[in-house]
Amino acid sequence: MTREEKSQVIQDLTAVLADTNTLYLADISGLNAQTTSNLRRACFKAGIQLSVVKNTLLAKAMEASDKEFGDLPLVLKGNTSMMISEAANAPAKLIKEFRKKTKNKPVLKGAFAEESVYIGDDQLDALVDIKSREELIGEIIGLLQSPAKNVISALQSGGQTISGILKTLSEK
Repeated sequence: MTREEKSQVIQDLTAVLADTNTLYLADISGLNAQTTSNLRRACFKAGIQLSVVKNTLLAKAMEASDKEFGDLPLVLKGNTSMMISEAANAPAKLIKEFRKKTKNKPVLKGAFAEESVYIGDDQLDALVDIKSREELIGEIIGLLQSPAKNVISALQSGGQTISGILKTLSEK
């Protein structure tokens, strides 16, 4: 690879890093061709972009990026695959599900999700528990609707008379 080609790859990786808020680094070495194909297919179905990267070029792209990746460049040793997704917990869920069929592969090296850095495979459960924006909005709406539903059901059970409504509101 020429110096110009390397420079172009670093620029491309820097642009990819600038456009994403979720980056997982995993080791998929040791998977046979069929299992690797199954992993790529599962990633595609889940909306996760999976690509193998050269460690030195990714490290230089991280340096050139405006984002703070903390100690994440330190995990760039051996084989590294990059997983990019819109949902912060999607790659973690996919890795956890995929491991049920394989022998603890892929191995999570580290992740950058929701502007936080996670280092090591032991962080997989914490990453699975990250809630997406849609999940958080759904929970907030549910919490906001709960008191209103209680009042409405109490009003309906108290009867439609004004005295029943006043009694129910005074109890609340």
